Amino acid sequence: MHYLKHIHATWTQSLGLDLAYQCGDDEVLAWISNVKVGSPASCGNHIKASCAFAVFNSDQAGGGALGVASLKRAEKQEISHLQCHAALVTDFDFSPFDDFLLATSSSDETVKVWRLSEAGDHLPSSPGVTFCPGGGQVETLLFHPSSDGVLAAAVNKSASIWDVAQSHLLADLDDHDDQIQCLAWKRDGSLLATSCKDKKLRLFDPRAQLTAVQNAQSHQNNKDSRVVWIGDSDNVLSTGFNRMREREVKVWDTRKMGSSLGSVSLDSSAGTLIPLFDNDSNLLVLAGKGDSVLHCFEVTAVQPFLSQVNQCLTESATRGAAMLPKLALDVMSCEVVRVLQLTDGFVVPISYSVPRKSGQEFHADLYPDTPGHIPSMRVEDWWTGENKQIERVSLDPAKGRIKSFTSSVIPTQETRSSHPETRSHLMKMEPAEDKEREKISSGRSSSSSSLTSPTTPSSLVQSASTTSGLSSGFVTSPSQRSFQSILGSSSKFRHNQGLVLHRDSHITNLKGLNLTTPGECDGLCVNRERVAVPLAGSGGQIAILELSKPGRLPDTAIPTIQNGVAVADFSWDPFNAHRLAVAGEDAKIRVWIVPKGGLTETISEASCVLQGHTEKIYSIKFHPLADGILASSSYDLTVRIWDIGTGREVKLLRGHKEQIFSLAWSPDGQHLATVSKDGKVRIFDPRKSVEAIEEGPGPVGPRGARVVWVCAAKYLLVSGFDSRSERQISLYQVGTLSSGPLVALSIDASPSTLIPFYDEDTSVVFLTGKGDTRTYVYEVIVEAPYFLECSSFSSSDPHKGFAFLPKIECNVQEVEFAKALRLSQNSIEPVVFKVPRVKKEFFQDDIFPETSVWWQACLSGSAWLAGSNGEHRKMSLQPKNMTPVSQAPKEIPVRKYAPSSVYLEEKSDEQKKEELLSAMVGKLGNRDDPLPQDSFEGVDDDEWDD
Repeated sequence: MHYLKHIHATWTQSLGLDLAYQCGDDEVLAWISNVKVGSPASCGNHIKASCAFAVFNSDQAGGGALGVASLKRAEKQEISHLQCHAALVTDFDFSPFDDFLLATSSSDETVKVWRLSEAGDHLPSSPGVTFCPGGGQVETLLFHPSSDGVLAAAVNKSASIWDVAQSHLLADLDDHDDQIQCLAWKRDGSLLATSCKDKKLRLFDPRAQLTAVQNAQSHQNNKDSRVVWIGDSDNVLSTGFNRMREREVKVWDTRKMGSSLGSVSLDSSAGTLIPLFDNDSNLLVLAGKGDSVLHCFEVTAVQPFLSQVNQCLTESATRGAAMLPKLALDVMSCEVVRVLQLTDGFVVPISYSVPRKSGQEFHADLYPDTPGHIPSMRVEDWWTGENKQIERVSLDPAKGRIKSFTSSVIPTQETRSSHPETRSHLMKMEPAEDKEREKISSGRSSSSSSLTSPTTPSSLVQSASTTSGLSSGFVTSPSQRSFQSILGSSSKFRHNQGLVLHRDSHITNLKGLNLTTPGECDGLCVNRERVAVPLAGSGGQIAILELSKPGRLPDTAIPTIQNGVAVADFSWDPFNAHRLAVAGEDAKIRVWIVPKGGLTETISEASCVLQGHTEKIYSIKFHPLADGILASSSYDLTVRIWDIGTGREVKLLRGHKEQIFSLAWSPDGQHLATVSKDGKVRIFDPRKSVEAIEEGPGPVGPRGARVVWVCAAKYLLVSGFDSRSERQISLYQVGTLSSGPLVALSIDASPSTLIPFYDEDTSVVFLTGKGDTRTYVYEVIVEAPYFLECSSFSSSDPHKGFAFLPKIECNVQEVEFAKALRLSQNSIEPVVFKVPRVKKEFFQDDIFPETSVWWQACLSGSAWLAGSNGEHRKMSLQPKNMTPVSQAPKEIPVRKYAPSSVYLEEKSDEQKKEELLSAMVGKLGNRDDPLPQDSFEGVDDDEWDD
């Protein structure tokens, strides 16, 4: 901003000299004297401010008290002391919405929340909320920026997210190798950044997974580091020390954290840099502990990213620093930032202002609309996946007072009398059905998505977007009804971890990927030996890559299959790893044979061509049991079944009135399910009828859908879109399709269709779309709530395709229950899904039942067409050298605490002294016993002469 080069920093020269200040109707701000800070040893800033108060560490009560000074008083500033903890106060934070709500933490391992009086003269004697995160000293605190009542707390190596009003743990982010030094929320509250003593910067999506979604090696010294978000952007700024112990500032793009965007080295001072960032002006003020200078920078989105504006020399060394909220600035004096500097004896206000010729006027170019005091979401809304910015307000005094807000975390007396239900007064619900939903919400449901019955009126259906993994972060309080007590048990896979394997197993340098495959195509196709990927360009090229040969592909052209026309869909024969069927836009299906060892040259002649469809083909699916049987759907609104062995069409199924989005064989191969643009889900028995034997209402709209058989082929899972164009999944019971879905679960709002991948062994379904970065995971059960949400997998960049490998490719010793390949812009990455287990030396037979050998055919094509049915044989995944965990020896429980008799028979001090003295005497032995030298033999006198 061009005006920043003229910015002035001023501070008052003596006690009592006023600075122009606006907060409500009072306009006075002076130095705050008689401050006694003490020596707080913590990672906090040691001073925080709201529009009404400045609060800072004090040496009273052994550091367990805070100094509180009202900023609204016109008379001389006086300090009151809030006796808040029995030990050192480590950090504290004001609510961004309620100027009188203060959270404090301490080395006594507790967090307390206080409501200060608006008059400022009577401090509370007891907190409104107290909870104990556990695990040690609570190091730092931070309120959520857009949802009232959400608080992040750091304890040693763990960061936890709390619903303060309920004293309820929402998520425990235990993914650090050393002490956490700083927390920072993104402005919309979707992400949490942490800096750590292990020299790493981490990024968490606490509603999605408990592990970091991004991390980077930040500063090369483990001294105190800090992190702040830069406005509404995806960039963060960190301060710390480099290898030469110089203080430095770095700017990072959270989407690509391999290296920083830019950095500035300041000096070799030893004090921690406290970064204070103003989102509206992009001004960064750096206050170093122990320094007598404040550095001011402008942060930009382009090089050089950090431009120094000025330096402000101060009278005394800095012990802490805080930035006053934007709503408390004197806008009529062109003040853009105000910092409160904590010194050994004073709190010094430092004002940054832009000189303008016309004083006492509002300059709109200096003050864009800024977030107001009203939160944008309830805790429930944020926790169920909503991201919403705070409504912005104008700072122009001519537009009237800015609305205030009273938090429901600790209601005032007026709030209690006018709203007896406190938290629920913000919620409008119907009496009967929504009462139960409110119960679930108060118990903090482990499912983050809106779960609705098909009979629920659309006006009552919440359209919450899911962020998977909430169940894995959910911890139930003993005093509350848990989600499980209402809806049943949680999934054993709720804490699953999706991990990308080492780069050595990747196929990289993949060039010319076709990014325009139809929505009905998965984007890639994989079997145990190789993967097929469509390439851009004419001729419908398909790259065949051997999984046994990972690494970088050559820069030169690689051998491909030349299909002749653009590829619509393709599928490997499950019983022949060399046979690939490709559907083209010319209404033909070409069958290709890949030589043993892979392609060594481009092939352009198919081994078989299937003709019969009159228009473009949508999708193709091989029969799960019978060799050589293939089903296809087309724009001609038919489903045709082919015998590849004879090269002819054997069945033609009719009845669709619009485009067929998806088709799926039942696991036993007897039935075929389809979902269509005409809003119908159908089931066919191809050998008995060309018409559907059953149909029911399916997803609405023209945006695409998928279908898959689940739960021993007794149910159908359909993914599609609802009337609000939100992605959802529905569960249908076979035999009652006409009644509609048993349940519909809203996922999120995104244009791509969710592709379901179902694992029969675990009843887990993986859901993701082309262009997504997140893969949702649910366990499907046959009773309410039907879908049990598990931790999701998030990738650093959007994937172009996702496909799963056979179960035997999983490493059961590492408790991998699924393995997939993820197609990105220029690489193929293996992704494994694990379940964390303690006894990994045992075979986890509760997770790995016998699996079907589905890569071996049970029937010939002719036998199936003649009416025969079959069943895959089963095989055990148990290695010979592992014992099932069900047969593991039972551990004898070890008492963690001394028996009660020890405490009941407490001995007096005299008894303890007597026992100690007896023990000492026993060690010394009896003093009447002869000494060892008494038994030594002497020397005769005449021997001395020798």
